[in-house]
Amino acid sequence: MKPELSVVIPVYNEETGLAQLYARLYPALDALAARGVSYEIVFVNDGSRDNTALMLADQFRLRPDVTRVVLFSGNYGQHMAILAGFQATRGEIVVTLDADLQNPPEEIGALVDKMREGYDYVGSIRRKRQDSAWRTYASKAMNRFREKITRIKITDQGNMLRAYGRNVIDLINQCSEVNTFVPALAYTFSRNPTEITVEHEERAAGESKYSLYSLIRLNFDLMTGFSIMPLQWFSMLGMVLSAASALLVFLLLVRRFILGSEAEGLFTLFAIAFFMMGVILFGIGLLGEYVGRIYQQVRGRPRYVVQTILEHTSNDVSETN
Repeated sequence: MKPELSVVIPVYNEETGLAQLYARLYPALDALAARGVSYEIVFVNDGSRDNTALMLADQFRLRPDVTRVVLFSGNYGQHMAILAGFQATRGEIVVTLDADLQNPPEEIGALVDKMREGYDYVGSIRRKRQDSAWRTYASKAMNRFREKITRIKITDQGNMLRAYGRNVIDLINQCSEVNTFVPALAYTFSRNPTEITVEHEERAAGESKYSLYSLIRLNFDLMTGFSIMPLQWFSMLGMVLSAASALLVFLLLVRRFILGSEAEGLFTLFAIAFFMMGVILFGIGLLGEYVGRIYQQVRGRPRYVVQTILEHTSNDVSETN
């Protein structure tokens, strides 16, 4: 029988924290099962280089009735792992969860209760973030900037703990985008979204898999994947600078004919020229982001490659290659 709840957990080099995750995740979900919520857990190993895959296989053998494991052949990124998990889920409610226990598994019940009220997308807002100050401030600033550009209202875009209805999951599974931001994509498909406040804890073990560069890339993908407003802004900026440049040239010509040639303003012209070149280079880079997305999409390569799926069938435990 299909479970009511599917929990998708992307995993990458988490061998030091998996035991703590198991110790809290399964009791929390078993408590929900006692309330009549049948469940499954879909772990997606994103090409871990440590013993994570072996530990996931061991846990599958311990709880094959509710555990499924998708093993990637390489490292394709967190959001690709989530999409692969979505493809494997069977539940009417799908919850995504980080493996590092920054999202307490005990909060899953609150999301399920909210989904049962009729919502098809439930985001979460961390009550007291246990991140460093710069990550907190940078995240809030990017949230505000992203909302103005994409019109997608996600208060806390960096929080993985979210719930999705089956209607949203089915639409996401039909998409074939090479790069995407899953919560934003789900928000565009949902008919009745909402958010709740949840607890947030310090990382149980290991370290963040997102570097500063990765966070910048993620936000570039988010903005260029859901809006052409950056291109429109740059076009308007180009028109303003062109008008200002034309006015400057006119003023310099008038000054030359009235006062004659001069050398004092040479460095000012250099500064203006360098500024214009910087704007042009930024525009080329911005345009390159959109062209790059087109390039990746038209190649038609698979977004990820699944090596093996460990799952329990009606007759026995199976391994699908």
